[in-house]
Amino acid sequence: MQHLKRGLVLLLAVILVALSACGSNGSNTAANNDAAGGAGSDTGATAGEQEPADPFGKYEETVTINVGQAIDPTDTSLPAGDTPENNQYTRHIKEQLNIDTKIIWQTATGKDYDQKVNLAIASNDLPDMVVVNDAQLRQMVKAGQVADLTEVYEKYASPGIKGIIEKTEGRAMKAVTFDGKMMALPSVTARGDAVHTMWIRKDWLDKLGLEVPKTVDDLAKAAKAFVEQDPDGNGQKDTIGISGPQAGGKLHANFIASSNNVFGLDPIFSAFNAYPGFWLEGEDGKPVYGSIQPQVKEALAKLREMYADGLIDPEMSVRKDSAEPVVSGKTGIFFGPFWMGYWPLPDAIKNDPKANWQAYALPLDKNGEFSPHMATPSTNFLAVRKDFEHPEAAVKLMNLLVRDEAKFDVSVSLNHYPVRIVYAPVDEIEFTVEKLKEVLAGTTTPEQLDIPGYKLLVDDAKKVKNVKLEPYDKYDIQYWNTKDIGTWSRQYSLFVGGAPLFEKRNEVYSLTYSQTKTMESRWANLEKLETETFLKIIMGAAPLESFDKFVDDWKKQGGDKITGEVEEAIKE
Repeated sequence: MQHLKRGLVLLLAVILVALSACGSNGSNTAANNDAAGGAGSDTGATAGEQEPADPFGKYEETVTINVGQAIDPTDTSLPAGDTPENNQYTRHIKEQLNIDTKIIWQTATGKDYDQKVNLAIASNDLPDMVVVNDAQLRQMVKAGQVADLTEVYEKYASPGIKGIIEKTEGRAMKAVTFDGKMMALPSVTARGDAVHTMWIRKDWLDKLGLEVPKTVDDLAKAAKAFVEQDPDGNGQKDTIGISGPQAGGKLHANFIASSNNVFGLDPIFSAFNAYPGFWLEGEDGKPVYGSIQPQVKEALAKLREMYADGLIDPEMSVRKDSAEPVVSGKTGIFFGPFWMGYWPLPDAIKNDPKANWQAYALPLDKNGEFSPHMATPSTNFLAVRKDFEHPEAAVKLMNLLVRDEAKFDVSVSLNHYPVRIVYAPVDEIEFTVEKLKEVLAGTTTPEQLDIPGYKLLVDDAKKVKNVKLEPYDKYDIQYWNTKDIGTWSRQYSLFVGGAPLFEKRNEVYSLTYSQTKTMESRWANLEKLETETFLKIIMGAAPLESFDKFVDDWKKQGGDKITGEVEEAIKE
């Protein structure tokens, strides 16, 4: 009996120890969960189960993030007392997330910023977070410098962010996926940035009794009338038919810079089913470079003819500012994306309130279709330094940006938001216009339009009637109130600039928007060869036949090797 009692005591002791151990393990699990989710409990505290992470969870202890930032030296939008490191955006981030962002280096935007990032990559001296382009991201991934964001994205990305990325039909995620891992956050831009359309002075057309030009030949006739028939009525022959790119501008977009090519001649190339700068599928199914295809030679022949006839700005490619003739009322046609209502049209309207700039999905190709080239939705990326303690903070920063962007004072440049990349649904323009039409019709109220991802929609809905005059279905300039030029800029861009996006189009995508290894050393020279050849042909400084020599030179100087690399990259 005594032996039995001792056995029961021992058994009871074992059970108590086991229970104690279970309690201890439960506490450790909770602690581990908190650590995994970062300071500031986003995660569950019960053993064996986790609650969903909070995409906007505030850290209990301040998290400091060292960033590299591009600052536009001409930007004067910050109010007195604010700095790039202390402004409405950084204060909001601190209040909402308890994140401090510290700028460890800053440069001017553009080439200066790219050079600084390249130096940081080469020296392996990276900030905790940095915005990079495609080539830089690939270099960082290859060097093992960036954090795998696969799990933190799945866990922390808000419905707004996920919805925006999912609408790209896999293109955005593909741009940041390496060996099945998500190695950065991709930006997403509205496809309206990619569709280059024809902007034309409809009041000039009306004055001269002309219809909106549908084909390239129609376009040439309208441009000729604009040059020769004094559409501005000043009695002088001082008007331009079609504006072209300014000094340093691009004749057309390309696979590296595939959108927002204002004043380029993209739609004229597209009307010949020519897509210079893009990688296309050849007849044998293999990739070919668009710039060396015979359709480009056809387009160059037409552009050469139009330039010789004085229909295209004689100062194309040497003019300092192609916007100046638009603003001063001296040009009748230019090409660009939907957002021209933001710039340069506000200044044009101030100078001439009757300047009726309208946008069209034109000119059409030989099949009667509008066939624009399309951009990659993701042009830059937010990368996190490998081994940074809080990679989920990058996701939270972008969640907050998408959720609260419409709440900020828009007079302060959004570029002061730390490590900002753009998040806009690919259908943002079309969807917004459709909903605003419902507001104008009285079938929807602004309060019903608080939809994740469409961050400006409610504000747009509240303001649309401030600038849009009746009848609501007419968009000529006389049906707009331009006194509130800020609101007008946005709404005019949406309704007028966005109108071509509702037209049927034959979309042409590049097979790749990424650079290959040989491009790192050869592409700058090949691009220079292409640009100089095309400009000389158009402006009459070289014969049309020089295109054939360009094709041969391009192939010999690295083009064939690059084409092979593109083929291999696509297979991978």
